[in-house]
Amino acid sequence: MNPRFDDRSFTVAIVGCGGFIGSHLLDAVLCRTKWRVFGVDLDFYRIQHRLNDERCEFVCADLADPETVARLARFPVVVNLAAICTPSRYMGEAPAVIRSNYDHPAALADACAKSGSWLIHFSTSEVYGRTGADSGVLDEDSTPLVFGPVTASRWSYATAKLLTERYIAGLSGLKWTVVRPFNFVGPYMDYMPGVDGEGIPRVLANFSTALLRGEPLKLVNGGKAKRCFTSVHDAIDFLFALFDAGSGTAQNAGVFSQVFNVGNADNELSIAELAQKMRQIYAEIRGVDIATLPEPQVVAGEEYYGTGYDDSMRRLPGVEKAERLLGFRASTPIDVCLRESLTWFVKHYSV
Repeated sequence: MNPRFDDRSFTVAIVGCGGFIGSHLLDAVLCRTKWRVFGVDLDFYRIQHRLNDERCEFVCADLADPETVARLARFPVVVNLAAICTPSRYMGEAPAVIRSNYDHPAALADACAKSGSWLIHFSTSEVYGRTGADSGVLDEDSTPLVFGPVTASRWSYATAKLLTERYIAGLSGLKWTVVRPFNFVGPYMDYMPGVDGEGIPRVLANFSTALLRGEPLKLVNGGKAKRCFTSVHDAIDFLFALFDAGSGTAQNAGVFSQVFNVGNADNELSIAELAQKMRQIYAEIRGVDIATLPEPQVVAGEEYYGTGYDDSMRRLPGVEKAERLLGFRASTPIDVCLRESLTWFVKHYSV
């Protein structure tokens, strides 16, 4: 494998190419390289502008299809972004969530091990589990991973993702890299309930929907939990640093058999602080007084998400490994991340 960016014969396979991260990765590959793309997804509305690109082949399918898995494994690099990854679905669809996040990617890993493909698998920062408010930096290789009880179905997603990581790491002959995203945000994130999706999306799309509809932003359990928000553009830059480090005849050994946090430790906010920032930015975008917007409303977690809800109180990523091995560090400030995301959401859904 030698994925030089100017190699017109090289093809990267992207599973989930029509999703939030996948759509940005697809655009970046076509703009920054001469590569071809083999893209797999069940929905392509985010990438309509790319569907007729002569450098792309798209297949409407998912990893439940063995023939699709076999085709994917023919390519030298396979980026797997596919997942059921919204909290409301963790609660009510645990078996489907587990199949999506363990059974199907495990089959892809088996196929890549046989073919020799480099599998770049997107996991989640949720594998760090039930962290407390005083939890420190989360290190990829040393932080203990502690989940809630089986009765807390909130952890179905994280459990499946962690099992996939362990399966991949133990699979003989597989060339692999695992990515743990920390709250990627940006244009095309999630959906608006009742318009192009159902249920409860992740917090940024959730708050954006409430603002656009003139509804109070709901602070689950008071909004005390803290998260670090990372620009999707930084995430794409990380992937290109990874591609670059895995290229050439030397092939940096630090790229393979590694788990990487991808996050911006400088962008930490409590969810209550996030709500206030988003209210202020929305008021500026709309040219209205923030006092005219509904005040946030506190709700209990189980009332909002249902029985079995649980949470982690803080997720602060350790970012030293990505900087040391890849020279990568996320740099987009929180206000820039939020303004870009909310501006896109308002423009897209106002129409």
